Amino acid sequence: MKKKRHALILKLITDFNISTQDELQDKLCKNGFEVTQATVSRDIKDLRLVKTMSNSGQYKYVASKEISSDYISRYHTIFAESVISADYAGNTVVLRCFPGMAQAACAAIDNMGFETIVGTLAGEDTIFVLCRTEGFASQIKDALVQLLKG
Repeated sequence: MKKKRHALILKLITDFNISTQDELQDKLCKNGFEVTQATVSRDIKDLRLVKTMSNSGQYKYVASKEISSDYISRYHTIFAESVISADYAGNTVVLRCFPGMAQAACAAIDNMGFETIVGTLAGEDTIFVLCRTEGFASQIKDALVQLLKG
């Protein structure tokens, strides 16, 4: 439950300019997480959220760079432990995964920040990664193979 709440908090602070714990608590409640102010405060500390000034001149919560790099490291680990092989055809990269692991690996790819990926689709043991061009598909495949090698 805590991991799901933390993931939602990270999504909420990305999607909305949230500047107070009360605002965050309200958004969590509207998304099915009945939490106290103390819980929100602990979550902010656990996630190492910081306040920064938005473009509008108001402060808002953001994930610190340290936590972002920690999550990226976790995504790389999930990916490397889930994927067996990578290949591409046209502008689509195809990844073979251990049974039941494709969705986790796909979520990891979605959060790695590849700008040339249009979208992903995961089944039970296969992931399709749609890239903007065949050249990008080749580059993405090579980058993902490097992640597999560690």
